[in-house]
Amino acid sequence: MKYVVYPQTFARNADRWYQHFTKTAYIPGLPEKFTQGPERSGAEESSPAAAAQTTVEGIDSDAFADIRSLVSRVILQEYWHMKKRKPFLYRKQEQMVAPLLRNLVTGLTYGLAKHNPLFLHSSIDINPQVNFYWRRGERIIPKGHRKGRLEPTRFQIDDHPNCQIRITQQLPQFTPLEASYSAEVPEITLAPNVMPLFRRQYDNNIFTGAKLPDPACYGHTQFHMVPDRYHRDRMARQQQSDQVEVFLRANGLASLFAWTGAQAMYQGFWNHEDVSRPFVSQAVITDGQFFSFFCYQLNTVALSVQTDANNPRKNLLWGTESLRLYDSVQDGEVVGLNDGVIKLLVQFLMNQP
Repeated sequence: MKYVVYPQTFARNADRWYQHFTKTAYIPGLPEKFTQGPERSGAEESSPAAAAQTTVEGIDSDAFADIRSLVSRVILQEYWHMKKRKPFLYRKQEQMVAPLLRNLVTGLTYGLAKHNPLFLHSSIDINPQVNFYWRRGERIIPKGHRKGRLEPTRFQIDDHPNCQIRITQQLPQFTPLEASYSAEVPEITLAPNVMPLFRRQYDNNIFTGAKLPDPACYGHTQFHMVPDRYHRDRMARQQQSDQVEVFLRANGLASLFAWTGAQAMYQGFWNHEDVSRPFVSQAVITDGQFFSFFCYQLNTVALSVQTDANNPRKNLLWGTESLRLYDSVQDGEVVGLNDGVIKLLVQFLMNQP
């Protein structure tokens, strides 16, 4: 029996629980190689003139203007040009946001391939499956013929991102592995079923979204969309505004831990053979209008009680607050397009060894 960890969960303060399960320290903001989060400054940031002044390493102003135009076209395609019927209950994200996100990712990777040669040999998975299994902690069996014996606590993540980019070369580390020694991870002494998590019995699965012989065995960026039950205004009415970002952090942490952990397993590392180099991946989570950016560095997979006894390494997660890409669509135009969010998207996709 193992606990099933759902990346998208509405449990209160799920991010702290997931940090404990995965031995991950959360660092607000993004790594130093990325600029600080974008700040809105009125209409001047939404104009093409401001786009010409926005600079990204390796991207000139004309190329950024083309990318900005592409983002506008993708948004208008889904929300203005296409006539879609009213979505079924709890199917709005699938009908509206999923096509937008896929078109945005494929368009950006195609447009940036001449600037980032990694994309010339990359793979894009649409609706992939990502699985990871690990052990963390132990418990005393309460009843049965094995009553009183120690048993390792087992966890399983079964994730389904909207799409993901895999590459043939590993992304560089965000920070030296030794820098994680001083990071702080929340310590939770309660049993996982208090969160609540539930136990099931089925096969232990570890899968990156591709089989072993695939040369594109390293992860670059995952793209997730929030479920239909996730409503910012509804959570505010229920006086749960503090859980808006908690949900996104838990999603980014669990998804990236599963993806990077599976990549490490594919390279021959496991519980008793810890990683010799960090594994790095990125994630973008969106509801179609708000975007959140996360970076993850896997420094250890030795998480069981026996191997974690004298292990100072900790996994690291960086993340931003939610950033609004645009305000609305009116009369065939995108109003309030935020060039700072587009810049972060381009920076994520331009990350290369």
